[in-house]
Amino acid sequence: MKLSVVCPAYNEQDNVEPLVTKIEEALKGIDHEIIFVDVSNDDTVKNIEKIMAANKNVRLEHDLKYKGLSRQVIRGFELAKGDIIAVMDSDLQHPPYLLKTMYEEIINGADFVIPSRFIKGGSDGGLNIYRKLVSYVARLIGKIYLPSLRKISDLSSGYFMFKKENLYDINILNPIGWKIMLEVLMKSKYTKIVEIPHKFDTRNSGVSKMSKKVMLEYLKQLKQLRKYKNKNKYKLIRK
Repeated sequence: MKLSVVCPAYNEQDNVEPLVTKIEEALKGIDHEIIFVDVSNDDTVKNIEKIMAANKNVRLEHDLKYKGLSRQVIRGFELAKGDIIAVMDSDLQHPPYLLKTMYEEIINGADFVIPSRFIKGGSDGGLNIYRKLVSYVARLIGKIYLPSLRKISDLSSGYFMFKKENLYDINILNPIGWKIMLEVLMKSKYTKIVEIPHKFDTRNSGVSKMSKKVMLEYLKQLKQLRKYKNKNKYKLIRK
């Protein structure tokens, strides 16, 4: 089964090359593509184009009309040719080596795989105290608003993998909010979710995109998702 790795990017000029190298190492022997959906104003596009010249697995969509992480990711879904889709940040805080384990879990029957910082073996050590507090509050509010997802330990994760066929309809995904994973979880069908340990790394380069605006969009997203009735009866397995 082909894997599409969707990487939203904004001013990650120093990170895209090592990211691709690490993804290629992790997915050796697995049919895959890497899709960058970029809204940068630095040399990120130039650097991705250099990579594309030497690597046929890498694709690029650069269009400012997709500005905003959720819009970027949804556009990546539209472009994806794979049967399985992974979403990860372009800043190297999501360790690419986990992609192989995630893929194998999907092949072995999981519908959704989430690397979690909050199960045994995981860590959010790559965040400063402020970001840890924001992340904690975001998870808490998410579980209050979306009770069907309360079993999931890392609701604010931006790193996940799922079967494309399980998504009801790309067109019903709403391109707002901080965490697109919540949209996908609420608007997909699944019976088995697997969480694996994830140690969140320190940023290699670039600047964090966290802001008050992002948090307000997240709250708006939760209010809208609360209207959806997630009827999935799923089994959650922690590895």
